[in-house]
Amino acid sequence: MLTTITVVIMAAALAIGLTANHLRRRRVTEAPEEAEASISDLISPLETLAVLLVAFVIVVAAESYGTAGTAAGAEAHRVDQLYEVADYAPEPERAGMHGAAVCYARAIMTYEWPSMIDKGEKAAEASVWSSDFRRHFKALAAKNAGTFELLVEADDERSVARQTRLSEALPAIPAVVYWFMVVSLAATVGAFAFGLPRRRGASHFVLLFVLAGLFTGSLLLIEDIDKPFSGQIRITNEAMAETAADIGDDYAADHPSGRLPCDAKGLRV
Repeated sequence: MLTTITVVIMAAALAIGLTANHLRRRRVTEAPEEAEASISDLISPLETLAVLLVAFVIVVAAESYGTAGTAAGAEAHRVDQLYEVADYAPEPERAGMHGAAVCYARAIMTYEWPSMIDKGEKAAEASVWSSDFRRHFKALAAKNAGTFELLVEADDERSVARQTRLSEALPAIPAVVYWFMVVSLAATVGAFAFGLPRRRGASHFVLLFVLAGLFTGSLLLIEDIDKPFSGQIRITNEAMAETAADIGDDYAADHPSGRLPCDAKGLRV
């Protein structure tokens, strides 16, 4: 819907500018050179504003996209690290941590990823397992286990990465800023169309339509990367899927007679 509105606004600005240019050509009374010079003077600051605004917003959206991708990868890595460090914990905490790590990774993919895309919120099905981590930490602290501090540190980094991933799932560009940018670029395209010279050729129209296409493409690109987990250029849960498969195989090898405390989707059983 947002994409359609953006394209319609830019197309309308182009059409209005060309129509106004046609009417101006028929009614202009002053010297053509003076009229075109005055229009060019007015368009120049508008063009500068539009270019600076697009550059700024693209940088903000790209930074948010990069942070989201880094957080998703870091979270998957920390879950894998939690499983590996738990190898050195005593039983029964070792098996408990292993199982919670596998179930957490599965619940993130099945429940939290869709919830994050739709609402930017955590999923209770995944938070159950992060609570399990802390329950096992308390037992390890009581035993003075040497792995306690390493596990707490890895879990803290996992929690930070998860929170960052969730916060970056929400648009980084406020709606008012986006629409102000759309209006600015539409006005710039319309002004360029209106300011076409009286003696214009095919090259003028080609350049005008290229400019309009580039501005529209910039807007659509910003809109897409501002939704890092749901746009066309989206960040997938591939890193967490690989971690879930890896530690799931490790669990089967480490606990051949054991049973995971969750089903294939990460829901507690």
